[in-house]
Amino acid sequence: MTELITAKQMQALEQAAIEAGQVSGLELMERAGKGVVEAIFEEWPDLALTSHRAVVLCGPGNNGGDGFVIARLLKEWGWEVFAFLYANPNKLPPDALVNFHRFSQLGVVHPWSVQAIRDICMNDSEPTTLLVDALFGTGILRDLPAEIAALQQEGVLPEQIKRVSVDLPSGLCSDSGKTYGGKDSGALQSALTVTFHTPKLGHFLCDPSHPDGKSPCTDKVVVKDIGLKGPAPREGVTLLQAPVGQSLAKSRGHKYEHGHLLVLSGGAGRTGAARLAARAAVRVGAGLVTLGVPASAQLEVACQITAIMLTRAGTTEELSAALEDRRINAICLGPGLGQRRARALVPLVLGHAGKPCVVLDADGLSAFEHDPEALFDLLHDKCVLTPHAGEFGRLFPDLAAKMEASARGGALYSKVDAAREAAQRAGCVILLKGADTVIAQADGRCSLNAALYERAAPWLATAGAGDVLAGFIAGLLARGFAPMAAAEAGAWLHVACALSFGPGLIAEDLPEELPKVLRQFGPMLRSSKGTQSEQMRAPTR
Repeated sequence: MTELITAKQMQALEQAAIEAGQVSGLELMERAGKGVVEAIFEEWPDLALTSHRAVVLCGPGNNGGDGFVIARLLKEWGWEVFAFLYANPNKLPPDALVNFHRFSQLGVVHPWSVQAIRDICMNDSEPTTLLVDALFGTGILRDLPAEIAALQQEGVLPEQIKRVSVDLPSGLCSDSGKTYGGKDSGALQSALTVTFHTPKLGHFLCDPSHPDGKSPCTDKVVVKDIGLKGPAPREGVTLLQAPVGQSLAKSRGHKYEHGHLLVLSGGAGRTGAARLAARAAVRVGAGLVTLGVPASAQLEVACQITAIMLTRAGTTEELSAALEDRRINAICLGPGLGQRRARALVPLVLGHAGKPCVVLDADGLSAFEHDPEALFDLLHDKCVLTPHAGEFGRLFPDLAAKMEASARGGALYSKVDAAREAAQRAGCVILLKGADTVIAQADGRCSLNAALYERAAPWLATAGAGDVLAGFIAGLLARGFAPMAAAEAGAWLHVACALSFGPGLIAEDLPEELPKVLRQFGPMLRSSKGTQSEQMRAPTR
């Protein structure tokens, strides 16, 4: 499995390996530099065929030491290398200083000068092919200095130069994916980022302060092994990747052995969201799905469903009667429900003696905007809340404010921090949606489903897509998946369906694409009733 970790956790792993005598700091630096050069030649094989010109930017810490290893290895490969140091060499850390001197025996280390860097990079007669950012990596805790940020200005660096970041684009917070200083600042952009041992949180978290919400200033992340051993930190975040394990296909048995889900619908003209959720739940394998509708919507819904059952559940009395069916083991409410109706029905569902699993989405969350504590008092550990950023802000305004705030220094409050704190406060699973969907449960366990890089699916930002996600999760809950496992699996399948369909997607396409996704991946998730599925995890590349 892949664990996303913080800068401090990575430093602790390295220090533990050094103290245990497994490796020295110099050996780690050498392995890191070799890993970057290897990744460069893998990404652009033509660069290994002949000599080129490279500019390597080295910073004041160990990231700069990695840069000097890279510069030396490229020089030994026959390249023309210009190394620039943003530091006083006498103040470099010991290992970085050793590699400074090693490179100095082969070439000149130039003092920092934006103009000199520009002159080299803009030389048309001897074009520069590669620029390596080894300035700060995970070590920066402040805005980029002006003399480095100037590299972002138009006309300083030609667009055709291939840019590579070592560990993390300089200026990006390793723990939050934010750029220091918010939208008015920025990290150095790169086509390729090479990190070590395991990805960091900042590689897969988006920056809410930027207009497009995107991050982390790179087109691709490659992980290189540098020989660190030992268990992943307990506080790490699991990156959801291609599923492995047993089949999601149903085992033999009666339909009720695969669960009975009740989806509550809005009134006439507002039933589409609930129908989408119900269709998604049927596709993901719930044994039986029933739509609970008000009398005003009964005919509308009956004309548009076939595999889905229908019952009257417009009032609290009607819903109470529907809940007498003890075979109902999961309920989805919120999509298209209406806030007034949600405020009346949510307490009834959450207070039901049978304690069915519950997915709360959309109006089921926004209905408690002015009194979130009333909702928290009702929630239990078989609930999954699926807010987008706006709904999260209505329930957890203090956490949303901290998450969205820009900062000038120190560790930044991340989406992971917010989701974990929210899950603890609510006492249940929180799925905080986005291209970087974070899923957390009350005990601190956390995972991230990233629709970034090769899994980017911007066409998923379409009306109704969130209703389908709620249906996937609710259907898996009905089948017996534990809340955290259902949220993880539902989120991963949601993106997989979008990628499988491609551009032009509308929400109705997502459930219909699911059979193709399940066939494509063959052995899939475990459907083990009452247990946590661990099958949504896979090794790093």
